[in-house]
Amino acid sequence: MSQRPLSLRLAVCSALFAFATAAAAQAVPAQGAPAGTSMATPAALPAQLQDLDAYVERTLKTFQVPGIAVAIVKDGKVVLERGYGVRELGQPAKVDADTLFAIASNTKAFTAAALQMLADEGKLDMDGRVIDYLPWFRMSDPYVTHEMRIRDLLAHRSGLSLGAGDLLYWPPTSYTTEDVVKRLAHVPIKNSFRGHYAYDNILFAVATLVIEKVSGQSYADFIRQHIFKPVGMDESLVDCTYLKPGMDAATGHAPYDFKDVKPVPPMAWLNDPGAGGIYASVHDLAKWMNVQLAGGQLPDGKRLFSAKSHEDMWTMLTPIPPGKPPVPEMKPLVPDFSGYGEGWFLSDYQGRKLVWHTGGWPGFVSRLTLVPKLHLGVVVLTNQQSGAAFNAITYRVLDAYLDPQHKTDWVAAYDKAVKLSESHADDSWAKHEAARDKHSKPSLPLAQYAGTYRDPWYGDIVVSDEGGKLRLRFSHTKQLVGTMTPWQHDTFIVRWDDRSLNADAFVNFALDDDGHVREVRMKPVSPLTDFSFDFQDLRLAPVKAGARKG
Repeated sequence: MSQRPLSLRLAVCSALFAFATAAAAQAVPAQGAPAGTSMATPAALPAQLQDLDAYVERTLKTFQVPGIAVAIVKDGKVVLERGYGVRELGQPAKVDADTLFAIASNTKAFTAAALQMLADEGKLDMDGRVIDYLPWFRMSDPYVTHEMRIRDLLAHRSGLSLGAGDLLYWPPTSYTTEDVVKRLAHVPIKNSFRGHYAYDNILFAVATLVIEKVSGQSYADFIRQHIFKPVGMDESLVDCTYLKPGMDAATGHAPYDFKDVKPVPPMAWLNDPGAGGIYASVHDLAKWMNVQLAGGQLPDGKRLFSAKSHEDMWTMLTPIPPGKPPVPEMKPLVPDFSGYGEGWFLSDYQGRKLVWHTGGWPGFVSRLTLVPKLHLGVVVLTNQQSGAAFNAITYRVLDAYLDPQHKTDWVAAYDKAVKLSESHADDSWAKHEAARDKHSKPSLPLAQYAGTYRDPWYGDIVVSDEGGKLRLRFSHTKQLVGTMTPWQHDTFIVRWDDRSLNADAFVNFALDDDGHVREVRMKPVSPLTDFSFDFQDLRLAPVKAGARKG
């Protein structure tokens, strides 16, 4: 059972300058010529980008991406808006500049802007305590609860571990946003408050509720009325529930079982929209980039947010240690500084400051990058989970403006890194196989592992004996249903029915002195399973008969 790595998804955060690699191994045939609208003649592009169409087509093929959309803005003007490939494998509709993609964690910059706009109006204080706006808000540590400020919600420095609490809404759950935030009181804090960077999504659910409480509007209505409308983002949607049949929208794709790329069902993140819900086109995001590069000024001269708010969002709050490049070809990508502001990553490349973010979603990953001093922006949206694809295109564009004397083949560099990543994942699985006691058997009859187990923050999972097979179900997550098979001793592997998840997990039962299950722990089988499957944070204990559901 080869454990191929899952692509980057929610923010590509732990691999700060594109050092995380992703994509399955086989290639997909090129999906047709470029489609959509180019807002400039080819002569308007730098010399390095005269072959951009061929370069993107090669990217599609190398990283198994059905469709990609790209926009470039410079000095307040749109240089290029273009689509490549198809919206869905096996279907003729092509990607164009107006095709909607899930932009996932690129939504975080919109959430930060919304809070700053409310601060501009005097409706909240970015340095005010969260409990001043949501009195019932609780973290698992009283000090952190008391000291958590609105600005902290946007900066990934809370003390939570990477992706902590993501299983409350990923894959989609039956919890409401308020349910999610109330359960935050039981999510363990593993690091010091404001001590270092660890990417989270759950505090953007808190930010969502703050926006709703202070504005008196739903998050969706606020974003539509106060950001989309003035910016002119007429095509954008707050989440996929607003998609209608016939719309120009891409379908997400994922490598099932880390192998064959196929379409995945759309996902709506209704209980944490501020972390990653928006669908947008490169046509609309070009407008957003120009407003950002103009410091918050709209084309009509009015301001979306103040100059001070703009400065705050682009000021580093949380330093991030630069990563190490997986292959020598990526050494130029190592930044001299890196960190996180309010909904934006901050770093440098070729001596210039970058303001950027990535996004990942089932079937979609993307990157939006700004170079403020050059008034330059580039956004790359994809409908397959390949961070390597959007990075290879982004750096080709950046090089054309920042280092026109050199022309690095970033597709080749990322392809090499992807293959190395796959090799490491296979090595990890081989080590598990070598350490396994293949002659061991479970301590108990399979039926005695069945029961309901409860985690303080997630709630209940149920293990049932169905015709001699153990089935595991997360009570609030329809997609997390799978079959458990013995691995060794009292450890099983759960293989999810939905093979697009690429998140199979070890399930370890600990027994007490009398041979009864005392605790259940889980962790992903593959070290490169998406971090939002934070199984390792669960502390599952048996629920006594007659207890209320959790």
